[in-house]
Amino acid sequence: MQPSPTHRASFSIGTEAAAKRVVDVLTEVFFEGDAAVAAFERPDGQWDVTLHFADAPDQALLRELVATSAGNDIADTLLFDTVEAKDWVKASLEDLVPVPAGRFVVHGSHDRDRVAPNKLKIEIEAALAFGTGHHGTTRGCLLLLDHVLKSSLPRDVLDLGTGTGVLAIAAAKALHRAVLASDIDPPSVRVAAENAALNEAGPNVRVIRATGFAAPDFAKSGPFDLVLANILANPLRQLAGPMTRHLAPGAHVILSGLLTHQAPAVIAAYRARGLVPLRHLRIEGWSSLLLRKVS
Repeated sequence: MQPSPTHRASFSIGTEAAAKRVVDVLTEVFFEGDAAVAAFERPDGQWDVTLHFADAPDQALLRELVATSAGNDIADTLLFDTVEAKDWVKASLEDLVPVPAGRFVVHGSHDRDRVAPNKLKIEIEAALAFGTGHHGTTRGCLLLLDHVLKSSLPRDVLDLGTGTGVLAIAAAKALHRAVLASDIDPPSVRVAAENAALNEAGPNVRVIRATGFAAPDFAKSGPFDLVLANILANPLRQLAGPMTRHLAPGAHVILSGLLTHQAPAVIAAYRARGLVPLRHLRIEGWSSLLLRKVS
C-alpha cells in the first residue's frame, strides 16, 4: 500500500526579517511533528517559505496566520499542493551536507561523525537555513577568514550581525581568543550564545544585543583588528564611517550579504574611509569582500 501524500503550502516573501517573522509565527502555532517549516534565501534576495503537513491543513487558518504576520498580499500568493510522502525534516537535514570552507566545516548534528578530525568543526542545527553555512555569503566569509588567519593573528575580533554565531565561533575556535558578537535581533543573540556553548566556544564568545556601533561594548572591546559583517548592502554602506572609527591600524574587514552587483558601491564607501579591497569572492551570485585599513 502506498503511503499517503504529504500536503504542502508555500509562498515567497521579500526580506530575511519578514521571513523570520512569519516562520516564528508558524512554528509557534504548529507543534513539532504537525508541520515541518523551512525557509531558504534565493539569489535574488527573496525568501521561499515551505510547510509540509502529514494531514491536510486548515487552509483558511493558514492564510490568516500568513496575513497577520506578512500581510494580505503575501497570504494571497499562498499555494497548496500534495507531494510524495516523506519525512521532510529528516530529508532537509540530509540534504544539508557538511560545508567545507578552508580549515572550517559547518555541519549539523546528524553529520557530527562525518567531519575529518583535522578540520575545525562548527555544529549548527539545520532546522532552518538561517546561518547554517549553506548560504554562499557565510561560506565566503569563512573562506576569507581562513585566508586572513594564514598570515595574521588578530587579537580583537568583532562579528557584527552574528545571526547564528557561525563566524564568531569560527574565529574563536581558530584563534583561542575572545570574540565580541552582536546582533539587533534578541532571538539571534540567544541562538548565537547557545551555539557557542554547543561548540565549546562559549567562554570565548560574548554575544550582545546592539544596533550598529551604538553600544559602549564596542569602544571597550576595540579597536578591532578584524571585523566580520555578513549583513546587507545598505547597512554595510551606512556603517562604513562608524566601523572605520572602531578599527585598529592595519585591521582587516570581511563584508558579505551582497549581491554581486552591489559590491562596487560597498567597496567605494569603505575605500573613501581608507580601506582598500584585497579579495573579492563570488559564490552563487553573492559577493564576499576582504578589505584592509591602510590609513
